[in-house]
Amino acid sequence: MKIRVERDGLADAVAWVARSLPSRPPVPVLGGVLLDASSGEALTISGFDYEVSAQVTVEASIDSTGRTLVSGRLLADITKALPPRPVELTVDGARVTITCGSSRFSLPTMPVEDYPELPAMPEHAGSVPGDLLGEAVAQVAIAAGKDDTLPMLTGIRVEINADKLTMVATDRFRLAMREFTWEPGTSIEDTAVLVPAKTLADSAKTLGTGGAKVEMSLASGDGLLGLSGTTRRNTTRLLDAEFPKYRQLLPAESAVTANVEVGALADAIKRVSLVAERGTQVRLEFTEDGLRLTAGGDDEGSAEEELPVELVGEPLTIAFNPAYLLDGLGALRSDRAQLQFTTSNRPALLKPVGEDGQVAEGYLYLLMPVRLPG
Repeated sequence: MKIRVERDGLADAVAWVARSLPSRPPVPVLGGVLLDASSGEALTISGFDYEVSAQVTVEASIDSTGRTLVSGRLLADITKALPPRPVELTVDGARVTITCGSSRFSLPTMPVEDYPELPAMPEHAGSVPGDLLGEAVAQVAIAAGKDDTLPMLTGIRVEINADKLTMVATDRFRLAMREFTWEPGTSIEDTAVLVPAKTLADSAKTLGTGGAKVEMSLASGDGLLGLSGTTRRNTTRLLDAEFPKYRQLLPAESAVTANVEVGALADAIKRVSLVAERGTQVRLEFTEDGLRLTAGGDDEGSAEEELPVELVGEPLTIAFNPAYLLDGLGALRSDRAQLQFTTSNRPALLKPVGEDGQVAEGYLYLLMPVRLPG
């Protein structure tokens, strides 16, 4: 195999595939990336660990066709560090030579025949604009759990209901939900699946760049989800776990609402939480005169700050984990937010407020309060 390819395209493709590789592969070949130039028209770069597959096609000038398997993370490090010049890849026996300008690397190859075949894409389920998918997944993924002993909390629940997609994630302390319309396929039925949050977030972030549509494929019976863009595609195994019955957690109505400037509130939280011991809590006191934020105490130092607020309802004092509250404010993607409360010990809702002053539908962030002392 002998090919010539642009450095930037190669580096981006290898980096994207290598991100999905296991840090400690059970067998060495699963830590490799497959370079396939057998078609003679383009270079296909693939990775697969039996859970997640990733594949990218890049333009290349192919002098001689072939396939080879090399260490994915090492190849990613090398291609990222190469100078901005065309890259030549040449396979000779059990080694591949990478030449770029005056740089030259020689790497051992792994047995291609031992590499597993990538899964085929499941049946087409529908399509969604890539920028919309990327935004929606990012808004929801922040609330997903990271404890692998609770797999049902490490995923994003994707609900398909005709032309509406609903994505939900929760780690028990907060919950994020985004609803939006999409273009369903002709044969897709209403269903719900649980997708690993990290994999879905990584894929959605890059697949829809440049306004391209992302095609979603689904085989719920086989436990497989596929996403594909213009030149990239990946599949992931679905989580076989029962997602919590989350809708019963959403408050049906609110007794108190407060409209605030997102940027000003976020900056104030960052300042006062500097004295909160290990970020334990920031107290928010809503009154007719405004919002007063406090944190800390006499032993470790204290801080307070006041902000204007549009309050509807009775005054209320509530406390939150500052990091979780900042995550929610950042995910709203709006300049103003509405905070909705029932009582100081019940979950609160954060929703974006549009330029017209109305609460924008489609996204909500539910946050459990921290118990106030005393």
